[in-house]
Amino acid sequence: MGSAIFPISAQAANELQRATVEVDISKVRNAKGKVLVCLTSNAKAYPDCGKDPASRKLALPASATLTARFEDVPPGTYAIALIHDENSNNRMDLALFLPKEGFGMSQNPKIGMGPPKFKNAQFVVNGGNIRLPVMMRYML
Repeated sequence: MGSAIFPISAQAANELQRATVEVDISKVRNAKGKVLVCLTSNAKAYPDCGKDPASRKLALPASATLTARFEDVPPGTYAIALIHDENSNNRMDLALFLPKEGFGMSQNPKIGMGPPKFKNAQFVVNGGNIRLPVMMRYML
């Protein structure tokens, strides 16, 4: 007597490995506007997720601390970019090439000239839920 083995399809295996990614956002300087959060796996579209039609975006009312939650994220390598859109115009405002509004990235990479690269902000989703702390930064 043998027991039946039921193979799991590739789609079912992928569904089992999907995860929730939570982003704990801190140091938001005020409750004006909203915090725009973007999750992308496209290194060429980072940090401007508007160039990635497959990216996932959230807009949360601004507060000193908040949590963004992306559910059902398939396995892969991702990066997160945030903007504190204080005037709710859905974009990062600049003054002499410096951000006027707050920003943040997964892994809280060092900031130099220009935005950090995808590789400095990346993290891997591989079946387990992920919780990332991201600190907002302000240049002006």
